[in-house]
Amino acid sequence: MTDEASFLAEYDPRDYPAVAVTVDVVALTIRDGKLCVLLVERGEQPFAGHRALPGGFVRDEPLDEAALRELAEETGLHPGEGPLERVHLEQLRTYGDPGRDPRMRVVSVAYLAFAPHLPEPTAGSDAARAFWIPVEDAKDLAFDHDQILAEGLDRARDKLEYTPLATAFVDREFTVSELRAVYTAVWGEELHAGNFHRKVLSVPGFVESTGETAARGGERGGPRAKLYRAGDATLLHPALLRPTREDRIR
Repeated sequence: MTDEASFLAEYDPRDYPAVAVTVDVVALTIRDGKLCVLLVERGEQPFAGHRALPGGFVRDEPLDEAALRELAEETGLHPGEGPLERVHLEQLRTYGDPGRDPRMRVVSVAYLAFAPHLPEPTAGSDAARAFWIPVEDAKDLAFDHDQILAEGLDRARDKLEYTPLATAFVDREFTVSELRAVYTAVWGEELHAGNFHRKVLSVPGFVESTGETAARGGERGGPRAKLYRAGDATLLHPALLRPTREDRIR
């Protein structure tokens, strides 16, 4: 008998502490010009009636699939369907403080998710309802979800500076002004239109022209704006620093 087989023959799960694994999702989209996060109202204890990030226990599945499943349940979509076909999903970090869940020791792997035009949500599993809410109004959440949301927002705002993440919030073809609206909503800072346009086009591989123009005129009734698509860059160099950070560097 091999060492592994010998171990399995004598293995008793009661010799090890019980730990559950969940996923929580910070799902962001832009609605009516505002950065919004998907929240649910919990329908069961603990924290029944409280707002929380969507999430749940991991089943017999990879972690990424669990996060997509939870997101799909709350949006009423299936992974790979409609807006979820273009969802940007990445792990944020792991949260495992012993007292974060009153039921038992629960370790949660938190995810960030971004996609354009995500629909009105439909509550699933143990949620009474689900809704989009501007991030500045998302407070007093269940468990440690205030911390998870705050760290998710920090990650998103930082990544807009040095990655092309902003293109995950717009259609496949977009104008520079639409891209600027993403930065404005996520950073919460107004940006000078001309300076932003110049910076975007100066970053190699950030965007590429489609050769087409938008169906309607540009800002302030000007000529129709040019359409762009995401380029092949994975990092932005030079980075697009938010105005408040530029002021600190100067």
